[in-house]
Amino acid sequence: MTTGRMKRRLAAVLILDVAGYSLLMGDDEEGTHARVTAVLREVVEPALVEHDGRIVKKTGDGMLVEFGSVVDAARGAVAIQKAMRKRHVEQPPDRSIAFRIGINLGEIIVETDDIYGDGVNIASRIQGLAEPGGICVSQIVADQIGDKFGLAFLDIGEHELKNIARPLRVFRVKLPENGMPTAAPPMRTIPGFRDRPAIAVLPFTNMSGDSDQEYFADGLTEDIITALASWNDRPRAWCALRAGGQRAAAGVARPHHRPAYRGGDQPPRLRRPLRP
Repeated sequence: MTTGRMKRRLAAVLILDVAGYSLLMGDDEEGTHARVTAVLREVVEPALVEHDGRIVKKTGDGMLVEFGSVVDAARGAVAIQKAMRKRHVEQPPDRSIAFRIGINLGEIIVETDDIYGDGVNIASRIQGLAEPGGICVSQIVADQIGDKFGLAFLDIGEHELKNIARPLRVFRVKLPENGMPTAAPPMRTIPGFRDRPAIAVLPFTNMSGDSDQEYFADGLTEDIITALASWNDRPRAWCALRAGGQRAAAGVARPHHRPAYRGGDQPPRLRRPLRP
């Protein structure tokens, strides 16, 4: 007897459910069921279909959805949360419904009426990390989306997820109060250097938890700036972003000249010499 091979494919998987569904059902079972059913029919399903999502199955308070593109999945998720926030304003607080959404890109096993595999399991675990009204994605999703349509992501670190062999880095989609994604900030142009190559040196973060080690991070940043400024083959612009972008010093390094600092800033100095 010939055994058919399992059908597999790469897909973007979106999972959503209602935050606090059990509690809502405990307070008002019939009313909650009616409201959730209406929201899924009137808001969620149209947004998913509009963005080419295939609804694989419904789970009472949520859905499992397959997309051919992570961008379509993200757009569908943002559309849902945007519509839900508008709907939330129109509903009494004790009757409002909030979804948590998780998105992952991975290989799935496909059956007629269901999909399985790590791609689905990871999406499910990531969805559990999302805040009510929020969206979480795996690192591969964040990397694939990049800046394709102005989404900004917050890295919430690596997480040990149930039944997943390795820790996974998870990102939260930044959604402001109006429900629209927070666009990545536009690139800044240094005055006077529009047509010249520029290098931005971002500050290193002290991840040791020991505040006494801050000078290592600051020193490394400033040492890189000094090294870049000392290149003497041709003029170049440079920009040093300090302390999370709160202050910036900008100038131009020319052959055998010290960089010119804007606003009277002094050249950066190391707090303590770095050792190799």
